[in-house]
Amino acid sequence: MPTRTAAQLREAAARDYDAFMAECPARHLLDRIGNKWVSLILLGLAGGPQRYSDLSRRIAGVSQKMLTQTLRSLERDGLITRTVTPSVPVRVDYELTPLGASLLPLVEAIQDWASANMPKVEAARDRYDAI
Repeated sequence: MPTRTAAQLREAAARDYDAFMAECPARHLLDRIGNKWVSLILLGLAGGPQRYSDLSRRIAGVSQKMLTQTLRSLERDGLITRTVTPSVPVRVDYELTPLGASLLPLVEAIQDWASANMPKVEAARDRYDAI
């Protein structure tokens, strides 16, 4: 097997979606969906379309800038749609796409795991901090 340059390895990783390679598109997607705001927005949209203001109220601690940036990135990735209804004032709704809905069970499972295991995590933190 011939030796490959770093550039050739990066190109192959991008083509093969090797998330351990820095330039892999799958790695960038993992970074995106691992973001706490992404998870909370997806969970917030689980029940159906939501207005921007509803999401903003529901997700405590998210700034307007971060919510807007995250919604735009999710729309760009095809996980949500943005629908503008002309009215006074203009109404903007966000909704999961079929691709976003296919990610939702995984995010819900992580949320369930976190809720079920939080006492164990807190106990581990206490033990660690006591050292």
